Amino acid sequence: MNNTAELLLLVGSYSPSDKDGIHVYRFEAEGGGKLERLSGTDGIANPTFLNVDAGTKRLYAIGECVNSDGVKEGEVAAYSIDVKSGTLGELSRTGTMKAENGVQTTTCHINRDSSSRFLTVVSYHGGKIGIVELDNEGRTVKLTDTALHAGHGADPVRQDRPHPHCAIFSPDERYLFVCDLGLDLIRGYRVDRDTLKLELHGDTKLHPGAGPRHFTFHPDGHSAYVINEVDSTITAFTYDAQKGQLTLAETYPALPSDFKDENTCGEITLSPDGRFLYGSNRGHDSIVVYEVNGPAKLEYVEHVSTHGGHPRHFALTPDGAYLICANRDGNNLVVFSRNAASGRLAFTGVEAEVSKPVCVKPVEIRA
Repeated sequence: MNNTAELLLLVGSYSPSDKDGIHVYRFEAEGGGKLERLSGTDGIANPTFLNVDAGTKRLYAIGECVNSDGVKEGEVAAYSIDVKSGTLGELSRTGTMKAENGVQTTTCHINRDSSSRFLTVVSYHGGKIGIVELDNEGRTVKLTDTALHAGHGADPVRQDRPHPHCAIFSPDERYLFVCDLGLDLIRGYRVDRDTLKLELHGDTKLHPGAGPRHFTFHPDGHSAYVINEVDSTITAFTYDAQKGQLTLAETYPALPSDFKDENTCGEITLSPDGRFLYGSNRGHDSIVVYEVNGPAKLEYVEHVSTHGGHPRHFALTPDGAYLICANRDGNNLVVFSRNAASGRLAFTGVEAEVSKPVCVKPVEIRA
């Protein structure tokens, strides 16, 4: 039996269905972060967010389709991953939230519970959260439930209605936390594992005009952080795991104080050891780095250019040694090395040209 592990980088992008929208690279950590393109997959429109199950060699991607009325709706596709060739084989495809009253319900985020029982999907335009059942072979089965958000936020343009943007499990997976950019809140749910239905748990409100986008828990499970798209800030919370309760601690700037041009924030993540936090700025086109000094306490380290426009997403390799950034408007992937002691990033000189990349997932998979 071959137990050789390959470090693959799976990339989702904005792409029409007749072009390669999902790209697979081999990542050579020993070679300074070199990227070798293995394959591309077409047949799905705008696979802009991915989830990878390394254990079963499965990839899940959101996509778009058009209903009989010409309105865009979301779908999700499951693929097998051939580790050596990087080839993806489609296993199933399932529609998600249906459009109502002409409002599109395309999705912007996908997640999966650790037992691979179900997927979560989030519709920014439709204001909905959905649950998609998986079978024992990892194939998508059906949409089992949706939850619809209502209301508006402080910004009349960006927050005229609900805009949920991601759904993240608590470390123990008892709760699902949904960032709603349009409502300035993080809404907590429970998922009934028998019926695969969503049960409302409660809301955590942010300051008006924040626009919470993406969210992450600290590895210790006692704190969490959200990057706010609309006002370019990062908000820290303490977390009571027993109650499933977030308590707002402090908000920090994502931008340098002297930057006054237009900016929106994108992705946020923590280093594997939880010592450093990283967030992306689209406009300033940078990664901001903070050191974590105690629960929900951050200290500024640096800003680093992303060497491309609109860094919509980025990710750390599993060992935390490298950061790969997807610059949508730069049409490139950029590799940085990371100093584990200082948290600082250094451009390796490695880039790969990709049309409109918006999601990167580095994952170690055994052949």
